[in-house]
Amino acid sequence: MADGWVAPCLWPGATVACLGGGPSLTQKDVDCLRGRVRVMAVNDAWRLAPWADVLYGCDWRWWLKHSGVPDFAGIKVSLSNSRGHLDDFPEIRLLDNTGVDGLELRRTGLRTGRNGGYQAINLALHLGARRILLLGYDMKADADGRTHWFGDHADWPTRPTIYATAMLPHFAGLATALRDAGVETINCTAGSALTVFPNLDVETALGQRV
Repeated sequence: MADGWVAPCLWPGATVACLGGGPSLTQKDVDCLRGRVRVMAVNDAWRLAPWADVLYGCDWRWWLKHSGVPDFAGIKVSLSNSRGHLDDFPEIRLLDNTGVDGLELRRTGLRTGRNGGYQAINLALHLGARRILLLGYDMKADADGRTHWFGDHADWPTRPTIYATAMLPHFAGLATALRDAGVETINCTAGSALTVFPNLDVETALGQRV
């Protein structure tokens, strides 16, 4: 586990798609990203995009359950909360937890927003993004009660109420900070409860010139 990582600006000015785990995420939408933008998968979203550039997971329990995701060849990143739990996986980079709200501009840390999707957006900025597309950012359960595209985490199921109470309130400040940093963020998640970003379908967003 690589401690004290400084996230490099790998893709200056790039469009980066962040894949959350929401129930709307589909293989079709993920496939249309390939070769067109940089892609960061959050947790199990990598299963739909094993070719993604980055895999982000803030929960050490998830990494342990999946044995460090040995089949993923891209960059693996977690939060400093994982320190001491992932020593068997030296390829997983760690960034410091620098608080809940806002946008961390130092490349050694992330603001958490109390959810991995929020943290992935902050990481995309560090990696050079000037345009960020969000897929699978439903921030609510679907009509069938699913909180994730694959169903739910069997070991730690998600309470649907957690989105409104613990996650969504932090995004308004993030949206303001991203605009101030010159980063355009578009939510490509149909029917999302996350309304602080403009919403477009993914093909329209991809077709726009930056």
